[in-house]
Amino acid sequence: MKRILIQLDTDPLPSVFDRVVAVDAGVEELFSYAGITPDNVTPLVHGAIFTRGPADLKNTAIFIGGSDVAAGEAVLKKVLQAFFGPMRVSVLIDSNGSNTTAAAAVKAAARHVDLAKTTAVVLGGTGPVGHRAAQILASRGAKVRVVSRDAKRAEHTRRQIESVVPEARVNAGSLSEGPQLLLKDAETLIAAGAAGVQFLKSNDWKASKSLKVAIDLNAVPPEGLEGIKATDKAVEQGAVTTYGAIGVGGLKMKIHKAAIQKLFESNDLVLDTTAIAALAEEVG
Repeated sequence: MKRILIQLDTDPLPSVFDRVVAVDAGVEELFSYAGITPDNVTPLVHGAIFTRGPADLKNTAIFIGGSDVAAGEAVLKKVLQAFFGPMRVSVLIDSNGSNTTAAAAVKAAARHVDLAKTTAVVLGGTGPVGHRAAQILASRGAKVRVVSRDAKRAEHTRRQIESVVPEARVNAGSLSEGPQLLLKDAETLIAAGAAGVQFLKSNDWKASKSLKVAIDLNAVPPEGLEGIKATDKAVEQGAVTTYGAIGVGGLKMKIHKAAIQKLFESNDLVLDTTAIAALAEEVG
């Protein structure tokens, strides 16, 4: 029986990137739909769960993507509501690549610091990738500072993380505090801002006495952290090991492919931020 992946994309056109990764991950049949909303997704879910018997449903899976993370999460909620009893298939949500990218960034950082003991700063921590990187770090025991240009948004994200990770040690910060205060005692720094946003000059982050690893997830010039090239992969800059977006990208792709492959192990998996972070631990 062929393995079928049903791509539900919230954008006007289904992502070519996600389609290519699905094929490279071994998907045998790929059904792609665009413009997906909570209002039109239920018939597609019913088509997925009513065409094969319960014992064969592990051969069908759903991937939720698109550039809008909030829209993807709304679709996921509706998809899960359409399931009942054994009539369900496994689902992966990775809107904007936020879950797999965040998991890859944290995995890269863990090669150089003990996450349970580290203090981490996430710049752009209210965005889709930054939020999830901060959540994963918090779930690993790190002390995390979520930083945004908007202090109120940072505080809102802090509360959201605590609702998912009750034991989280998270506080909120604003860029207006300046690099010296933001990076105080920080060993780990992740920049996850939008394209075109530069958070820190090279001298700002290099001046830190405690920093051990710095990761810039922005691939579009200018760098989110000046002095870190997109291609940097475990590049030593003084006492700091640096990664750029492309340097993390190889690991992100491994996690993405592993997540798609895992969908077909059973018919009841929900691969969200938490599950993808756990899967990343198994990826070399």
